[in-house]
Amino acid sequence: MRAAVLRDGTVETRIIDDPIPGPGQLLVRSLACGICASDLHFMDHPEAGAEDDSGMATYDQDVDIVMGHEYCAEVADYGPGTDCRIPIGTRVSSLPVLATPTGRKIIGQNPETPGGFGEYFLLDASAARVVASQLPSEIVCIADAISVGWSAAARAQVAATEIPLVIGCGAIGLSAIAYLARLGAGPIVAVDFVASRRATARAMGADVVVDPAEVAPFQAWREVAAGPAASMREMMANVAPPGCVVFECVGVPGVLDSIIKGCRRGTRIYSVGGPPEGDRLHTMTAKRKGLNIQFGGGPLPAHWDEAFEAVCSGSLDVTPMLGRTVGLDEVPAALAAARDANGPARIVVVP
Repeated sequence: MRAAVLRDGTVETRIIDDPIPGPGQLLVRSLACGICASDLHFMDHPEAGAEDDSGMATYDQDVDIVMGHEYCAEVADYGPGTDCRIPIGTRVSSLPVLATPTGRKIIGQNPETPGGFGEYFLLDASAARVVASQLPSEIVCIADAISVGWSAAARAQVAATEIPLVIGCGAIGLSAIAYLARLGAGPIVAVDFVASRRATARAMGADVVVDPAEVAPFQAWREVAAGPAASMREMMANVAPPGCVVFECVGVPGVLDSIIKGCRRGTRIYSVGGPPEGDRLHTMTAKRKGLNIQFGGGPLPAHWDEAFEAVCSGSLDVTPMLGRTVGLDEVPAALAAARDANGPARIVVVP
């Protein structure tokens, strides 16, 4: 098959062997696969994979790896003894995890679990979810990106007396905004340096968008908290001034620490960004302020299913997040373009 192959830090498109489905697995043909910041982190920071004691992500620079974990695919064949409940030709997606003889692996982040930047890859039949929709595959594949912020926002259980502040309006921040808007939480304050991302944040449900080059995020939040909408919230809830729940969705060193230093006492912080090179935090400041900091991982399976259904049903419109589509030959250039913060939330590979 043809695939965009990562090896020794570079990506090139060439012919490699087709994957062979084992028992309980599906061979699927990739129809569309989003380029995620995780792909860039994975290829740029092999040390992060080396430090992952779960073994789910492994970057061996001396072997071929086909990335791509946000996919919509079509069933092409079954492994031996596999339940054939999903007919060949059916569109499917799944959480990007595959069971292997050596344990569960992230699809697209291991040599033995190739992803959607190739013509074919493998899925667990039990994990596959049928695309019950006529929406284009390029839209459907965005569901996995939606599920990350969706899960973080769901776990945050934002109270009626809290005003959310979302810092960073890439795909994760946008998906958190989308979930919060569906809940009726708000006013939702979204922060990003890039004008196009602020515009997308508003399209996904943010009530107030802030350029931190002009207004400090917590100053903007305080102005919203002091406004009529917040005052009405307090009156109806019969409580003291609203609390702040912050979603850190940037993943750049120093951002989380700036939130710790800038926020008010009692703030709840959900850090979903996670810089792969690590960070330094003023933990004593966090202690003095009584901050509650939770670090987000991947989406819970139930939240992934909810996000997938919302996208496929069309009840959540993700078209504002979709940028251009590219073929396999364009993947190396598209990965470079995905580093540009001024670009769209998602560039999608269509093998």
